[in-house]
Amino acid sequence: MLTLIKREIRDHVIYFAGAVIFAGIIIGIAITPIFESRRHYRVLSGLGVALTITAIVIFSFFAMGVGQMYTDKNRKISAFLSTLPVSRSRILIARILTGTLAILTLIVPQVIVTIILLRLYAPPFPEYSGFIAEVFAGIFLAAFACYCIGLQAGWSSSSILSAMGGLGLACIIVSLILIKGFGLHIIVILLLFIIASLIRIRHLFTSTSL
Repeated sequence: MLTLIKREIRDHVIYFAGAVIFAGIIIGIAITPIFESRRHYRVLSGLGVALTITAIVIFSFFAMGVGQMYTDKNRKISAFLSTLPVSRSRILIARILTGTLAILTLIVPQVIVTIILLRLYAPPFPEYSGFIAEVFAGIFLAAFACYCIGLQAGWSSSSILSAMGGLGLACIIVSLILIKGFGLHIIVILLLFIIASLIRIRHLFTSTSL
């Protein structure tokens, strides 16, 4: 499994590099108000802008899902790996774990910085802990949902152009958190969507002839 994950990371390292770069940019935006004013409302404003940008950036994980599956389909990577003592389910799990790592590469540094900023500059409201958990859980699940849409589109489409048909659904996912905000209801909706998507992805990937 570890070998499969390493292969996926190597083949799609550009997405990890992009996640690191965007995480750095977003963190920079979040901490900039500290140098202008140490008032808590300025810090919270900077965090709000950073979170909004993050919500938009997670849309890019749709492209990662499409890229992984479309590349596999065209280069017959799974067909080759299936000749080795590796099941198609393990190939898919390794692929999904790689996508999850890329998402965490973007989000985890922001979680750490957000916690530090709130503890240093925000009033000691206990509500902040629940807020952070809801926001970043929502962002992670939205990113993973976009990624799942990309996996399905990349595998079931005959070209990159036709795979972009899933773009509309990914836009709806991102719009959902931008318009409705974060909360338990959004988390439940995203979880149900992800579970259904993973079931469909597994069926498509394991039943399609290589």
